[in-house]
Parts: sequence; C-alpha cells; structure tokens
Amino acid sequence: MLTQKQKTKIIEGYKLHKSDTGSAEVQAALLTEEIKRLVKHLKTHAKDNHSRRGLLKMVSKRKNLLDYLKRESSKRYNSTIKKLGLKK
Repeated sequence: MLTQKQKTKIIEGYKLHKSDTGSAEVQAALLTEEIKRLVKHLKTHAKDNHSRRGLLKMVSKRKNLLDYLKRESSKRYNSTIKKLGLKK
C-alpha cells in the first residue's frame, strides 16, 4: 500500500483544483502507482495469485476510469496519459 505521504504527493501532481482528491485523473494516478508496486512484487513472488488477481482488478478499474475520461474530455485524457507515461 502507498503511504499517506506518497498519496498526498501524487494527489498534488494530478489535482484539478485546490480540494480535488477524487477526480478521474487523481484516481488513475493512484492506481498506476499501486500497479507499479504490485508488478514489482510479482516479479519476485511469481506464484502469488491473490496479488495477481488484485493487480488485474486495479488494471481494469484504471482502464474504466481512463475510458470515462476519454468520453468526457479527450484533452484531459491525453494529458493524463502523457503524465502517467501510459500507452494509448
């Protein structure tokens, strides 16, 4: 899990306004960091299927958030994808 300091740092980088903590961009950024952490874990613990299932759920949730962003505002979608370093 991400620490509170890590979450705050990520939120600061992706928030849309002063009190934003739940926009699609912020949620996708938090999920991306969790996904990176889990991928690293699974490289050393290849048979950890419980964590693998959680990883797949996170990837699916992030995909749904990004699909929503793409429907609502392609400009915000493109900027978020670029900031997160994801493929289109």
